[in-house]
Amino acid sequence: MTIKITIDCMGGDHGPIVTVPATVNFVRSHPDAHLMLVGIEQAIRAQIKKCKAQDEPRLTVVPATEVVAMDDPVEVALRKKKDSSMRVALNLVKEGEAQTCISAGNTGALMAVSRYVLKTLAGIERPAIAFAMPSQKGYTTVLDLGANVDCEPEHLLQFAEMGHALVSAIEGRERPTIGLLNIGEEVIKGNETIKRAGEMLRASTLNFYGNVEGNDIYKGTTDVVVCDGFVGNVALKTSEGLAKMLADMIKEEFSRSLGSKLMALVAMPVLKRFKKRVDPAQYNGAALLGLRGLVIKSHGSAEAFGFEWAIKRGYDAVKNGVLERLVRAMEENAPAATQASEAGANASPPDAASNAATDQPASQNPPGESGTALHSKA
Repeated sequence: MTIKITIDCMGGDHGPIVTVPATVNFVRSHPDAHLMLVGIEQAIRAQIKKCKAQDEPRLTVVPATEVVAMDDPVEVALRKKKDSSMRVALNLVKEGEAQTCISAGNTGALMAVSRYVLKTLAGIERPAIAFAMPSQKGYTTVLDLGANVDCEPEHLLQFAEMGHALVSAIEGRERPTIGLLNIGEEVIKGNETIKRAGEMLRASTLNFYGNVEGNDIYKGTTDVVVCDGFVGNVALKTSEGLAKMLADMIKEEFSRSLGSKLMALVAMPVLKRFKKRVDPAQYNGAALLGLRGLVIKSHGSAEAFGFEWAIKRGYDAVKNGVLERLVRAMEENAPAATQASEAGANASPPDAASNAATDQPASQNPPGESGTALHSKA
């Protein structure tokens, strides 16, 4: 089976000088992939020539006359630039010419245009951005990471369902554990939105672990962590900043003297392995879930190596049938989600006074029953 992928070559901070070489490298190492490069034809062909890939039969150039800039308002991308590389690439997915679209473009514009062109799946009110963040046990899938700043409890439940489907497809885990990001593990912690979302998740058929804190993302406590887009984006950008700071500090310390430089040579194999584990580039590529088509968002600042990883995310998602699994999961969970929503709406808030008096969290269902707080199997 040939996997067809569209590339928004004009998106991101660098455009074709990054996206085209990454595409060429990817297609050369994946004989079952066919990639369609969308954008300003002259600029794309110039980069293809530079990469000596003019004769590659599995690269197709699709012209587009407009570009969505990184600072363009959503309205401009959606209503005025109808022949942008972003929109043309998404239209190819809508028309069935491709199975996924990869873009490093403006996040807000990509989400808006994707939602307009592809529409959302039945049962999904808002698409979410899901990203795999490194952890001590591999990685933790976190969503939403910026698509939805203000969320209702029902949206968080839908994010959990989408995260469940994604991890099940990619990792082959039948019942991945779900954590709800909060300021504490206790049921009484958090605002009313989080408390209601917790009630709904406990009443659902998902493998809900319970509330988790920010450090649990890196511990790998659960397979999936759910939060609203404001919190998720702050967590992501903070993590990236911390990783860069640590890398710079380690480099600085090993450069202080001749002795430390010699020590760096001895430690080089360990340092390289450490860099590989925390390098944001190899985790590049966030899935826009909840749409009637697969869309992968790359970092706008990604270099060719990182953008190639984003292409691989889309390729793997197609190969593992993520969209089909997500559709099935939403259909299977629709009745349970409705019941959970009603249960959450009618549930009484936990008795904070009695819990505080005993210094114990509110009681939870026994492990092993549907909708209970289960321990992570990650």
